[in-house]
Amino acid sequence: MVTAGFRRQSAYRLAMLAGLVANMTFGLIRSAQLSAASQSAGGSLAGYEHDQLMSFVWVSQGLLGAVNLFGSTEIASRIKDGQVAVDFLRPTSVVGQYLATDLGRALYTFVPRGIPSVLVGAATTGVAFATAPLHWVAGGVGVLLGIAIAYLSAHCLATLGFWFVETRGFEATYMVTTTFLAGLYLPVSMFPGWLAAIAHASPFPSMLQRPVDVLVGRTTGLDVWTSLATQAGWFLVMLALALVLTRAGRHTLEIQGG
Repeated sequence: MVTAGFRRQSAYRLAMLAGLVANMTFGLIRSAQLSAASQSAGGSLAGYEHDQLMSFVWVSQGLLGAVNLFGSTEIASRIKDGQVAVDFLRPTSVVGQYLATDLGRALYTFVPRGIPSVLVGAATTGVAFATAPLHWVAGGVGVLLGIAIAYLSAHCLATLGFWFVETRGFEATYMVTTTFLAGLYLPVSMFPGWLAAIAHASPFPSMLQRPVDVLVGRTTGLDVWTSLATQAGWFLVMLALALVLTRAGRHTLEIQGG
């Protein structure tokens, strides 16, 4: 299923190009804003040196195609029209097969969107990464966990379709909440204390903020292991929740028209 997801995503080359253009455009906007804020603060902002802050912008933009912060999933439409019944007849876990497919999709996006976005950042604003091999290994594992957590969270959102005929309101609210609390627009460390506490009590920073902080070298020492443990914990929580909701929805599915 991972291979199938990778191959299917590779068919949408123009979409990947459009995504890269969007990544570069918003990366330049975000880097300009945060660079000005950093320079106004004397070169360091919320614990980020200027180069680390630029790296945060471009790595998060590069991961945006892989990490599903927007909540759109194939299974949502299949629940809506009832085709998910076919998925339940297959001799595999519904959650497992879609998670594996999404992982393959995400892995492909690193080639046409992720790496070029970081290279654009290096050529325009400059970037700086952690140099210790531990950070690269931990960061890679963290990215995979972030992809999985983001998918499982979006899967839980999709299961609302088992109980509600129309879910677009939930999806819009989810997209706004997730992209903000995951640290896409601003690092969570820049939030007011009460808002940062809310963010850290949710799985959203584990989707993007935590792995990026490891890769750019802001998270160091034992905090690297704490970050990975937090991500692993949220992965298990979201996996259990996705399995429970999918199982419960299987017995309550009602589609429009019958």
